[in-house]
Amino acid sequence: MLPTLNLTGDVLLTEHITSRLGRVGLGDVVLVRSPENPRKTVTKRILGMEGDTVTFLVDPKNSDRCHTLVVPKGHVWIQGDNMYASNDSRHFGPVPYGLIQGKVLCRVWPLNGFGSLAN
Repeated sequence: MLPTLNLTGDVLLTEHITSRLGRVGLGDVVLVRSPENPRKTVTKRILGMEGDTVTFLVDPKNSDRCHTLVVPKGHVWIQGDNMYASNDSRHFGPVPYGLIQGKVLCRVWPLNGFGSLAN
């Protein structure tokens, strides 16, 4: 999630009810159990909800080739804010909604970064 979040030291205020009620949406930063490693939690931004058509660069470092798909029912499309170095839905596909563990409300530390993580 660079440059939005630092690699270490950021403290985030999160809540875990909204995602269980189905109330997360486009642009929300969420905590997701990694589809590749269930012991790991990742922080990503939702860029597509079920039924949305998503177009993305397949390999932004090396080409400008795009791919378009429709997010299946019960899934979301997540991406990190650093498109050149993020392991996200471009690599493992749409993520089942059940893997969303919570929603990030704001950053509380460091103080000079306090506030919302909105785009």
